[in-house]
Formats: sequence, C-alpha cells, structure tokens
Amino acid sequence: MAGARGPLVVMGVSGAGKTTVGERLAAVLGVEYADGDAFHPAANVAKMSAGVPLDDADRWPWLDAVGDWLARRPGGVVSCSALKRSYRDRLRSAAPGVFFLELDVPRAELVRRLTTRSGHFMRVRMLDSQLSILEPLAADESGARIDAGGAIGEVVERARVAVPPDG
Repeated sequence: MAGARGPLVVMGVSGAGKTTVGERLAAVLGVEYADGDAFHPAANVAKMSAGVPLDDADRWPWLDAVGDWLARRPGGVVSCSALKRSYRDRLRSAAPGVFFLELDVPRAELVRRLTTRSGHFMRVRMLDSQLSILEPLAADESGARIDAGGAIGEVVERARVAVPPDG
C-alpha cells in the first residue's frame, strides 16, 4: 500500500504520542515503523536522562541517522520530534518527499502524559525547553497538523486521513 507515497514522520514534543500514533499508523498503512529515539547515541540519552536539553550539535548526527532510515524506506513511518524547521529540512535533504504529521496537544495534557508514563528518559521538566524551540509546520512544508487529543483510535484515523494517497 505504501507504493509511491513518501516516508512519513510523526513529529511533536515529548508526550504528544509520536510512538503510539506512529506504530499504529504504520500498522494501518502496512509499512515499516521505527522509533526515532532508537537512533539517539548513548551520550544523547545520558544527557536527556540527566535533564539536560540537547543542543543542535547533539541533534545533527541523530537527525542524519533518522534521515538515512527514511531514505532507505520510501513508505516507512518514523517518530521523531523534528521540532525546528532546520531539523525537518535536514530530514528532507536525506529523504525528499517526506511528509510530516505534527501532533498537536495542549501543554496541560502533555504534562499529564509525561508524569504518568514510566520507563522513558524524557523528563517533564524538559518539556518547556522543547515547547520553546518548537517551530510548527509552515504552510510551505509538506505535512499536516493534527489534533492528538482524545482516544488513540481517533487520533490514528485523523493521521491516516491526513496522509497523502499513494501515487
């Protein structure tokens, strides 16, 4: 089903639901999925686990690894924060035709989600640093912003409808 459609990036700040939406969307579309967090080098994970926000120098090698994955899987889905346009531009340079799905969630809900999940390196105290650098998708970028509130099935359906058709 992925045919000629380009790769997809499910993007947003921590707690937006990137992994859950990405996994389920990939299953619905019948394509491969990867969690962008898996591409972080150990040093990045250690920084974030210690509550230290990453800077651009930390992010470039990570984004290059995500971009390489996207380039090799034309119809795949990856979850990746892609908070700044320059980060998305870097992914686009590696995988032209990538389509971004920006998950939109109110801050209060993000805090609730981050404080109730376990086993993840991202801490709620780092949310504001992500929100402060978030550059929402611009009108000239290939992508869609979707409401990621409500039941997960509804969010995945909104994402599926937003994805351009094959061909």
